[in-house]
Amino acid sequence: MTFYLKYRPQNLDDLDLVNVKESLKKIVLSKEIPHAFLFSGPKGTGKTSAARILAKIINCEQSTVNSESCGKCDQCISITKGSNIDVIELDAASNRGIDDIRTLRDAVKLSPAKAKKKVYIIDEAHMLTVDASNALLKTLEEPPNHVIFILATTNSEKLIETIRSRTTEIIFKKASIEEIEHSLERVVKAEKIKISREDVGTISGMANGSFRDAVKLLEQFSLEGESFLRDKGGYDPDGFVKLLLNKEKDELLTQVRELENKGFSTDDFIKDTLEVLRENISKENIVLMELLMEAIRQDSYSPIEGLPLEIAIVKWCGEEEVKAKPAKIDGENIDESTWKSVLTKIRPINASIEALLRSAKPLGFDGKILTLGVFYKFHKERLEDGHNRKVLEDVVTAVLDKPARVICILTDAPTRAPLTESKDNDIMKAAEEIFGV
Repeated sequence: MTFYLKYRPQNLDDLDLVNVKESLKKIVLSKEIPHAFLFSGPKGTGKTSAARILAKIINCEQSTVNSESCGKCDQCISITKGSNIDVIELDAASNRGIDDIRTLRDAVKLSPAKAKKKVYIIDEAHMLTVDASNALLKTLEEPPNHVIFILATTNSEKLIETIRSRTTEIIFKKASIEEIEHSLERVVKAEKIKISREDVGTISGMANGSFRDAVKLLEQFSLEGESFLRDKGGYDPDGFVKLLLNKEKDELLTQVRELENKGFSTDDFIKDTLEVLRENISKENIVLMELLMEAIRQDSYSPIEGLPLEIAIVKWCGEEEVKAKPAKIDGENIDESTWKSVLTKIRPINASIEALLRSAKPLGFDGKILTLGVFYKFHKERLEDGHNRKVLEDVVTAVLDKPARVICILTDAPTRAPLTESKDNDIMKAAEEIFGV
């Protein structure tokens, strides 16, 4: 068994995030357990472990002492093993649709088989669709007395506000170096690992606030010794920002792949890079920060971790060049007729995308990438959504008769307001307005 699973926290005192430990102890000692919790914070900070601990406290067959479960009764043992039929863990990334939540709502009505309470732990709750979220909301508003929900998420801001308002939120912050060191000391002692305090500190810093990553790094150290730390190294967000500002594309892409090979979290690295950029916000930096934030949003949908960051780097380093190029397809301008074809083909497939394209204009095509200037941030985000982007790229590929990717950048709106569906239903007129004919 890996160290992380072997030494997973089993009671509240094992939790190394002091604020989380204190908040949950106060709630448990009050004897007033809320019907719904929201555990929000970065990955690897103990959200799921805390949810299981809470489920044990709620369902423990013995009298709890100092807010802790006994850890020995049938309920505690089965919850620890993950075999308790009344403690249900769901991954919202895989069960995100309204049909999944309707099934859950039907199951919620049934009484627990053996436990005092049914506990539903819904991981990555922000991945639920809007319809699914609204369906879940109805259950949260009037839950059966025998049910408790624990929603866990790395992006609580993506949850609809009405769900957040129906829950008791516990915030899991990135772990401090001291908190991670304290967590690692237990493993070092139990496994009798020979490691200096300096190397424990190095590993704690490399984990970037994640207990899970820290324990994984310690396990690798136990197998490979000090040479592991020399090979692993850290990362340098400050140096990465300098490369970004100088638009050193090749070196940037090399560093991203080195990060992946060393096992670092791309999302955590982007967040650290954003923190550096926050210290010197400028108009240019804001554009860069938007690209990096988009990379984080896309990363959860990407089949390859790190790919959204690589795309953001290429966009950033090539943006000025793309803007400066005339809009051409094999020597011919992307004219009104070509754009009409795109609008015509996409409308019967997805009318919403066609409506979004009324607030966009093709800026350039280099034979592989079509750059769209989008007038409004919200429209740009919608067009860059994974599904919408694929539909758009498929249509553009068909119209241009060659494989094409689409990237979007914010640009100034034309003096004439883009057409809305109510103003004009004619695609031909829409294209004329966009091109200022």
